[in-house]
Amino acid sequence: MPDIQVDSEHFRLALGRYATGVVVVTSVQDGLDHAMTANSFTSVSLDPPLVSVCVERDSRFHDAVLAAGAWSVSILRRTQRGRAVWFATRGRPLAGQFDSTPTERSALTGALRLVGAVATVDVETVAVHEAGDHDIVVGRVLSLSVDEGDPDPLVYLASRFRGLAPDDADG
Repeated sequence: MPDIQVDSEHFRLALGRYATGVVVVTSVQDGLDHAMTANSFTSVSLDPPLVSVCVERDSRFHDAVLAAGAWSVSILRRTQRGRAVWFATRGRPLAGQFDSTPTERSALTGALRLVGAVATVDVETVAVHEAGDHDIVVGRVLSLSVDEGDPDPLVYLASRFRGLAPDDADG
């Protein structure tokens, strides 16, 4: 396998080979609900329970999540692909953006959570770290819920949303 020059196109191509889960992160600022789709969500620490998400600095979600100081994460199910696409759409209107999405409001963060998600996590921001054109927002987990059925998560690989293949026999 030949080495390739590191530029944004090749960087995206190489890192796109790493499969990730897909989440919708939400916050509420001044009574307006904000959301973004992310695949840059990860656990950071078990004790205390910390998670992080990377947020593009020039997105409108960036200012909203930092101002809110709390956020919710919905880990998407494969059947929620349309929601992932919608909340990744730049320039969609804030007003009414959740009209066709079943949600519930977190009592802890005030943010919306997507009904039917594999799991949801409510988070309070504890640190923000600059990293290139994004900020890494680290939060302490306040509460979570887990659907204990078959998770059937939505994953992102090679610039496409996908589901997982059934377990193979040679595992």
